[in-house]
This record gives sequence, C-alpha cells and structure tokens, in this order.
Amino acid sequence: MVSTQTRGSDHQATPPVGTPDRPGRSRPHHDPRGPAHRTSAHRTSSRHTWRVVDIVVAAVVAVASGVVFWAWNLAYAGLGGVFLAFPPSSGLVAGMWLFPAVLGALLIRRPGAALFTELVAAAVSALLGSQFGLTVLASGLVQGIGAELVFLLFLYRRFTLPMALVAGAAAGVACGLNEAFLFAWFPEYTLAWKWLYVGFTGISGVVIAGLLSWLATRALAATGALAALPSRGAHRERAGRG
Repeated sequence: MVSTQTRGSDHQATPPVGTPDRPGRSRPHHDPRGPAHRTSAHRTSSRHTWRVVDIVVAAVVAVASGVVFWAWNLAYAGLGGVFLAFPPSSGLVAGMWLFPAVLGALLIRRPGAALFTELVAAAVSALLGSQFGLTVLASGLVQGIGAELVFLLFLYRRFTLPMALVAGAAAGVACGLNEAFLFAWFPEYTLAWKWLYVGFTGISGVVIAGLLSWLATRALAATGALAALPSRGAHRERAGRG
C-alpha cells in the first residue's frame, strides 16, 4: 500500500516571485526617502548642469562684453583729465569692466557662469588689444571669482535684485583690492586713497554691474529672447524674489 503522506523534504513551498530565491526576478530597488526626494535631487542636478544652449549664450555674452571692454579701454584712456582733481574717484567707472560677471550669472543661472563670462570677456579684450596687456586676464579672474562667490553662497538658487547688487559690489571690491594692493598700480596713492579707490570700485560695481545688469536681464526676458534659458521669466520676478 502506497502512503499518501509526503515527506517535508519532498514538498517545499514555492518561493514567491520577486524574492532573492528566484534568480533574475529580484525585487525592484526601493528608495526609502520616497519619490519626493528623487524629484528634488533631479531638479537640483538639472539646475546645476550646463546645456549646449547655456554655453552658446554665455559665450555670445562674453564675446560681446569683450568688445565693450575694448571700446571702453579706448574711451577710458581719454578720461584721464576728468579724475585729476581726485584720482581715486576713477574707481567710479570700474563697473564697466565688471558687468559681464553679474549679467552672465543672471542670464545663465548655472555654477561658474559669472566667472566664465568675465574671464572670456577679458580674454577677448586682450586679443583685440588692450593698453593693460595680459594683466586683464588676472583682473577678469579675480573679478569673476568675486561675483561667483556671492551666487555660490546661496547655492545658485537666488537671482534677485539684492543678489545682483551684492555680486556687483563683491566684483567691484575684488577689482579695487587687486589693482590698489596686489598689482599696486597706484604707488603715488596714500593708504587712505587706496581704500577710497576700493570703496569707489565697490559702488561702481553695485550700480553698473549690479543694477544695470539686473535691469538688462528683465528687459531681455520681456522680449522673449531668453525663452530657452532659466531666466526667461525674469521680467515677472519680484525684485526680492527670483
């Protein structure tokens, strides 16, 4: 007589689909932090990644700014007499060499945009011919870093008017410190005059590089020219938000 009872070793429960006991059918990975975290991480990555259009626009802005630098160099050479009464006041027009850093950052809104546009603009002006020679490359580097650090401080999330003004001021102060102390271009200045020059370059950075760049960004956004850039809605942003 054959027993109808089976031994435990002959009858085992079939492992459920999706368990490690079934090779090739492992469970899908589950992120305990949830989909919200993955979406946030993706947005952050996208916000910090340069696209082809970002590179092209930044290059165009930088080259155009370099041409402006070259023209301003020629004009500045003829302005020497204007500042004879008080030479440190020449720092009040330094913002003309600072605006690409702030403008580039406001338009592109990517890490490194301020430094890239300022440095490339300086290189273009050097190639076109500058009475300052290759020192403009060092100036572009220092000034670009000054503005870049401000946007970095807020992790490239804020591009408001206050941010533009502070970035312009930082670029201006970096410019003044570089010229008055590192390059020591004004050996005839007293220490007080050197610090006044730094202050004037900071003010110029606020007005020319900061305020005018912010206004220019809003004006360009209003025309639809920035449709492919993160700054396309700049004209609808409030001064303190963006």
